[in-house]
Amino acid sequence: MKPINKPSIKTYKPESEYFFEEGCFIVELHNSPDDPQVSVARARVSPGETTQWHSLEDTWERYVIQAGIGQVEVGELAVTKVQQGDVVVIPPGVPQRISNCGDEDLVFLAICSPRFEACNYRIEE
Repeated sequence: MKPINKPSIKTYKPESEYFFEEGCFIVELHNSPDDPQVSVARARVSPGETTQWHSLEDTWERYVIQAGIGQVEVGELAVTKVQQGDVVVIPPGVPQRISNCGDEDLVFLAICSPRFEACNYRIEE
């Protein structure tokens, strides 16, 4: 498929949110074969919940925390508190999970490069 070569605008559709097996809710904001370089998803973790340990093969991921308070575990890094404005950078193949430690939803953007593809998703045990 030919890469995107013209400007576009995608409208946010909160009703498209779905529960992902990892343990969070996802709205795909931008994930298209027409733009293989990047994908952007809005992730939401409910209070008291923790996502499964997982990794992405051949894909860099960044969490941009938008709301809430959580703690993130990435590879061999110490467990780290995260809040609005923090950015977590996760290299390919590195195990990760995030917990919501607050009373409100933990909301973050998950930005992947190249774009997220389910075939690269691995549950870690």
